[in-house]
Amino acid sequence: MSSVKRVQQWATFGRMWYLYDAKWQNPFDSADRIKIYLSGSHKPIYHPLNDCGDHVVVVNSKEIALPGMEWERRVYFHHTGYAKGASWTLAWQLHQKDPTMIVRKAVYSKLNSDLLRRGRMARLHIFPDDKVPDSILENVSGQMRQLRLVPRRLDHYTEEEVAKFPKVFDWPQEHVIK
Repeated sequence: MSSVKRVQQWATFGRMWYLYDAKWQNPFDSADRIKIYLSGSHKPIYHPLNDCGDHVVVVNSKEIALPGMEWERRVYFHHTGYAKGASWTLAWQLHQKDPTMIVRKAVYSKLNSDLLRRGRMARLHIFPDDKVPDSILENVSGQMRQLRLVPRRLDHYTEEEVAKFPKVFDWPQEHVIK
């Protein structure tokens, strides 16, 4: 095998590292996209029994957004294995205890329950904020697009941008706002 073909084969089967920003994203919709990269189904060499997935680094999991009343209504079950060891935790309580757990549980439930699930979850790296160790950041080679764009706050616009923005209504000079 020539060295060019060998490098091409290494590149085909090599694991990439992707960065995903979870700020203001729904973790259950994000889990669908993250699952694709962890399982490797975005690659042309994908097979369900082949472990060819990539690493995914999720940042800002502390700032996820659940739709509607999900913070108060979604319940997570846990059992210790002992008698009367069952407990149910609301999503907001679980998020206060561990800001990475809701994203982790969402991705875990989306992955197929087979022998490869544990290995795929080992390639998922979740951080509550944007402070990622340099040893992980030096491996990142791509970025996953967010599902929803994060809007800019009004105080992040310059005064020139605000002045250039078209007005819908121009208030009269004698109008008094109380």
